[in-house]
Amino acid sequence: MFIAHLPAGYILTKYLQKKFRIARFLWLGLFASIVPDLDLFYFYLIDHRQNLHHSYWIHTPVYWLLIALAAFFLMFVFRRTAWYGAAVIFFSNIFLHLFLDTLVGKISWLYPWSDTSFSLFEVPALYDFWVYNFIFHWTFLFEIFVVAWAILIFIKSRKVVESQT
Repeated sequence: MFIAHLPAGYILTKYLQKKFRIARFLWLGLFASIVPDLDLFYFYLIDHRQNLHHSYWIHTPVYWLLIALAAFFLMFVFRRTAWYGAAVIFFSNIFLHLFLDTLVGKISWLYPWSDTSFSLFEVPALYDFWVYNFIFHWTFLFEIFVVAWAILIFIKSRKVVESQT
């Protein structure tokens, strides 16, 4: 997934805001939609591309599940119910990112019970420049669709705001 994580996060966050009547946390949702890819800094600057960045803990669903459970538990214990909306938006976007990476990337959905990584489609290495392999693969059309959908939602939301003023 190259260009659709942020637009997909926008779509999901706008949906959750509408469904749960939450007016805030758009920026949190957008940030969360790209959080797993923060491991790219480690991948390029420290690991020197020795391991697939999807193999790092930040791309492993079980860790995010444990963090989410701990966060919701602490919110319950300390009665921070006002934070539930932010947490739902944050963790939903994290898991959306991981799901989208599963299309052509390898995600270890069954870790720690299995080391098997899953992807729905394989992208063959046809071009020397690795980015072209993804851009010219048919799954990139899905990314274009997600970007177009996010643009339509953005335009529609701007029209609603303009009509209210």
